[in-house]
Amino acid sequence: MGRRIVRPAHPFTPADRPRPGALGLVAWGTVTQTIQVMADALADQIAAGEVVERPASVVKELLENALDAQATRITVEMENGGRTRICVTDNGVGMSPEDATLCVQRHATSKLSHRDQLFSIGTLGFRGEALPSIASVSDFELRTRTSEAVAGTRVAIAGGAPGKVSEVGCPSGTTVVVRDLFYNVPARLKFLRTKATESGQIAAVCLRVALCHPELQLTLTRDGRTARTWLKANSFAERVRAAFPGETLTSVAEDADGMRIEAVLGPPERARSGAAGLHLFINGRPIRDTSLARAVAFAYGSVLPPGRYPIGALRLALPLDEVDVNVHPQKSEVRLREGRRRFDALTRTLAKGLGLSAWRGPAARSQSYWTRNLPGHVRDPIGGAEARIEDPGQELPTGPEPSDPWGLGAVVEPREPSRAPAGDQPSPLAAPTQTRVPTESKGYFASMRVIGQVRRMFLVCEASDGLHILDQHAADERVRYDQLRKSYKKSAVKTQALLFPERIACSEREANLVETHRDEISSVGLDCALLGPDTVAVRAVPALLRRASPERLLRDLLGELEGHGDRTFGDAVDMALATMACHAAIRAGDYLAPEEMQTLLANLDAIDEFGSHCPHGRPVALTVPFSDLERRLGR
Repeated sequence: MGRRIVRPAHPFTPADRPRPGALGLVAWGTVTQTIQVMADALADQIAAGEVVERPASVVKELLENALDAQATRITVEMENGGRTRICVTDNGVGMSPEDATLCVQRHATSKLSHRDQLFSIGTLGFRGEALPSIASVSDFELRTRTSEAVAGTRVAIAGGAPGKVSEVGCPSGTTVVVRDLFYNVPARLKFLRTKATESGQIAAVCLRVALCHPELQLTLTRDGRTARTWLKANSFAERVRAAFPGETLTSVAEDADGMRIEAVLGPPERARSGAAGLHLFINGRPIRDTSLARAVAFAYGSVLPPGRYPIGALRLALPLDEVDVNVHPQKSEVRLREGRRRFDALTRTLAKGLGLSAWRGPAARSQSYWTRNLPGHVRDPIGGAEARIEDPGQELPTGPEPSDPWGLGAVVEPREPSRAPAGDQPSPLAAPTQTRVPTESKGYFASMRVIGQVRRMFLVCEASDGLHILDQHAADERVRYDQLRKSYKKSAVKTQALLFPERIACSEREANLVETHRDEISSVGLDCALLGPDTVAVRAVPALLRRASPERLLRDLLGELEGHGDRTFGDAVDMALATMACHAAIRAGDYLAPEEMQTLLANLDAIDEFGSHCPHGRPVALTVPFSDLERRLGR
């Protein structure tokens, strides 16, 4: 028989019972105290985790401090990708000995003096926020002098220890040296990436600062050698054009809805997958905002496929009290008081300035296009028609579309290898002469009878169950994607060598991606080689995509790699292959001969996993059952 356990009526003896303490709280006499106030050094290291993620974060904070100090010349030096040494030197106003001593203390700032200023911040950084965090995880040195002072001040801090202040000779301005970043936080150091990756991140930070501040002269050196110099520019547009050499860019500068809009953007055919090539700035601050990026892309209308964004830069100036910059610890995200209204105004302004006529693109869209897509009073940028939408989500009845709403009437070049008859304009309904073939020997799609091609965009086919309308681009994209994917899985992607390698100017980060993922890029059929820190040569492309632009294929693949960060290449393969297939597929406006239409249908039957959608989610076909036709026509 087991032992019976007798428990006391009260689990605590009188000496152990809780007794009131300060502020009415209770403390247990025999329980060890577990809540303690952290030491300042530990608190600084924890704060550093929010502000300093990697060497590029250090450079960002120091550059913002230099800009707030009215610097017009800044030099950024890095060694070993910023791990070993980072040095940022500016010609700003400098600091007095008292300010230099205070700026490395927590919560010390020259930017805020009362609470109301927190909600209308016009500066970029707070010295008292970033510098103590940086100093707590590095060997930190600051040298500074005002133009009026005879001598400068040096503050040295090692790993968050108390600073040592001394007098030093130095030029006016401020120099901050950060050595051995994260030397006392090995867990953080372990998660840093390769030297090339960290160097590319620092270069990207410098580029964003240079783009937003054309009045600044910025020099970046890597391991003792000058990597890039941005000379002072006369305007935002001039600086952006210098950052995108060889690109055809269009400028828009206009005041709208109480904000200043400056945009320098590329044409739709140069758009890239993902928004990495689109730089966004609000009140002088680089930001990441998917809604703002979509507002820019939407200005291009239907000429820009979903998921693609133009290259270039956008700079907005808004009232300070309408922008909340305290959403993110690194202030890389902001919140607008009336974001939707601002984005609508931005889209209308950009559409008027560049979306329709800057590159002799599509013809003027019908009034119903702008009525459906832009809320409020909308004026067609070309035709001048005005409409009104009470509810942007409400579908309104629209008038008849023009006979050629996509501007395809001028596209007369037929698609190889077939040619349209010389001197003939393909009719709106190009009907090939065909006889019905037995369905037993053919697949589902190949057994259809092709009635014709409508607007050189859709194929109308007859089957036993009804009419099928196929989007020729989506169908061909799905076929090529399936073929590429099968070849990739078998490690047998056939390539087509280019007669002359195509030289492509690229950013330092893109060059690092090519160098880091050389074998993986080759596995999808692109043969690339670095010719320098900012030039890549494409020597071969996948044979299935030989008609696509080599530059566009490479940039989209790099865009997918960049979007997947440091995860494995396999995570990006499907989207990369889908994007590559899209470029080589039959386009809207391509004339198809009867045999080409039938081949396309037969290729659809060869797809193992046909989900009725292209890899980007667009439906391939629309089916109208004969029973629906009979019912609607009263048969």
